[in-house]
Amino acid sequence: MDFIDFTFSELSVSLKKILPDGVFTNLLTEGIIPGIGGVVIFIPQIAILFAFISILEETGYMSRVVFLMDKIMRRFGLNGKSVVPLISGVACAIPAIMATRTIDNWKERLTTIFVTPLMSCSARLPVYTILIALVVPDDEVLGFLNLQGLALMGMYILGFLAAIISAAVIKIFVKIQDKGYFIMELPLYKFPRWKNVGHTIFEKSKTFTLEAGKIILAISIILWVAASYGPGDKVKNAADYVARSVEGRAVSAREFDVMVDAYKLENSYAGRFGKALEPAIKPLGYDWKIGIALVTSFAAREVFIGTMATIYSIGSVEESTIKSRMKAEINAETGGKMYTPAVALSLLVFYAFAMQCMSTLAVVKKETNSWKWPLLQLLYMTGLAYVCSFIVYNVFK
Repeated sequence: MDFIDFTFSELSVSLKKILPDGVFTNLLTEGIIPGIGGVVIFIPQIAILFAFISILEETGYMSRVVFLMDKIMRRFGLNGKSVVPLISGVACAIPAIMATRTIDNWKERLTTIFVTPLMSCSARLPVYTILIALVVPDDEVLGFLNLQGLALMGMYILGFLAAIISAAVIKIFVKIQDKGYFIMELPLYKFPRWKNVGHTIFEKSKTFTLEAGKIILAISIILWVAASYGPGDKVKNAADYVARSVEGRAVSAREFDVMVDAYKLENSYAGRFGKALEPAIKPLGYDWKIGIALVTSFAAREVFIGTMATIYSIGSVEESTIKSRMKAEINAETGGKMYTPAVALSLLVFYAFAMQCMSTLAVVKKETNSWKWPLLQLLYMTGLAYVCSFIVYNVFK
C-alpha cells in the first residue's frame, strides 16, 4: 500500500512538471490520479483478506469458526459468519463489508454491514495517535503498562462494544421478516485448491475496482473541487493576499508557499463549509479549523492529519511537528489552549463512531444495491458520533 501511494504521488508530481499549468492539469494531478490511487490502494488489503478467507473455506475450517461463534453472535442479531467481517474491520471496513456476502440471511447481513465500520480500522490510527499524544501522559501503570498504549487499546475496545451494542439495537428496530436458521454440514478438512483461491482474489478485487471504484473516484473529484476553488478571487489570488499580510516580515519561500496553501484552503468551498459548520460543532468544542478537517477527512479519516498541517501552515505532516503546533494552538474565545483534554477526547470519540469514509459508503451502496442503506448508515453513525462527543466534551470540560 505504501508502494502504491508513493507511485501515484510521484506520478502526480511528474505530470505536473511535464504538463502546462491549467485547470485540466490540476484536475488530473490533484483530483483524478489521487482518486484512482485511492481506489487501487485498497486492492492489497482486499486481496490478502479474501486469500485467507478462501483458504479457510477451502480447508473446511471456516465452517467450524462460524459454528462455534453462531450461538454467541445471534444474541446480538448477527450470526457466526459475522465474525469474519468484524475482525476484518479492524484492518479496513471495505473488504470487511465485501466479506458479508457469505451471510445468507438479509437482516443479519445488513446488520453486519451497518456495524462493521464501528470497528477501529487502520485509517483511524493516525488520528488516535496524535490526539492521545496531546492529552494522555507518556507514563507507566503498574510498572510495565504504558498509559498511552492503554488509551489506544481503549479506543479499539470502544469500537467493538459500539458495534455489538448497535447490532443489538438494530435487532430490535429493523423489522425484516426473514428468520435465519443455521443448518450446515461440516466438511472434511482438506488441502486448499490454489486455483479457487486465486479466482476468488481476482474476482473480489475486480468487483471492487470496477463497481465501487467509480463512485470513490467521483467523490474524490468533488472533494478536490471543493478544496481547490472558492467564491470570489481569494483562492485565485491567494499569493497576493498572503504577500500583503506578511509585508515587512522575513518569510522563507517554503513558509510562504505553505501559508498560501493554508489561505487557499481556508477560503475554498470546503473551508467556507467548515466555517458554516462551526455553529453546529461548537457544542462539541470544535472550531472552524476542525470543521474543515471534518469535511476533507470524509475522503479518508487519515486526511485529518494532512488537513490540520495545511491549516496551521506547518508544511510537514510529521507527528512531532503537528503535535507541537496543535498543543500550542490558542482558543480565540477563552484565551486558553484549544486542544484541552475535553476537546481531544471528544474528537477521539467522534472519529471512533463517525462514518468518515466515502469509500466505505461506496462499497455499502454496491453491496446493498441501493443508496437508502448507506445514507441511513451515514445518518445513524454521524448522529451517534455527535451525541457521544457532546456528552464526552461536557463531562470533561
